[in-house]
Amino acid sequence: MSSTAPAPQETEPANGPLQAVLWDMDGTIVDTEPYWIQAEKDLVHSYGGSWTTSDAEAMIGQALTFSAGLLQSAGVPLTVREIIDHLISRVAEQVRREVPWRPGARELLAELAGAGIPCVLVTMSEAVLAEEVSKRLPAGTFSFLVTGDMVQQGKPHPEPYQLAFDRLAAQVPGLSKDRVVAIEDSLPGVTSARAAGLVTLGVPHFLPLPPDEGRHEWETLAGKTAADLASLVSASVSGAAW
Repeated sequence: MSSTAPAPQETEPANGPLQAVLWDMDGTIVDTEPYWIQAEKDLVHSYGGSWTTSDAEAMIGQALTFSAGLLQSAGVPLTVREIIDHLISRVAEQVRREVPWRPGARELLAELAGAGIPCVLVTMSEAVLAEEVSKRLPAGTFSFLVTGDMVQQGKPHPEPYQLAFDRLAAQVPGLSKDRVVAIEDSLPGVTSARAAGLVTLGVPHFLPLPPDEGRHEWETLAGKTAADLASLVSASVSGAAW
């Protein structure tokens, strides 16, 4: 995946408490969940099955292989790979027509880039879709992408975020998990980030998140700044002084 994995270049760690931000994509940076839901409904209905919005909501944030299995159970007589390819192509086609940005996401990404704080995209979407979104942001917005086709186990397993941290740690000397914030909108996503040991911020969109004292939660990214993210790190590190 050379297009998503540029050669590592060491950078100096960011000053202050916040060293890096790892971003979910669907539902966090872009409001693509309606695209996914419609693609799933159309696919199931084309084979005479039934697929409701509630069925689709059960797949939000999950690995695509998990979602494909549920679609097979709903009567889609295709392989997991065929289902994934079909859904991604449909969603990517919609994104090429219009990118439905989530409030505040692009502004916060731009501020982080200006401050020299590295960002990484950690998504269960595959590279073809992640790159469609990434290339519509300024060059260098993300240090690299971690996509669903790069891991053996997707969210809610910690592997995606652990992979992102490990690769970024090769570029940023002294990178520490308690100074890295992961931003997520779904329960599988926040579960993955927390299991990887990162400072976890939930910004729920389609579905509410259950109460969890071990993570932070905002209603929106609109109006939020790098300083706000840094305050989450400071709050998560007991007795730390930056």
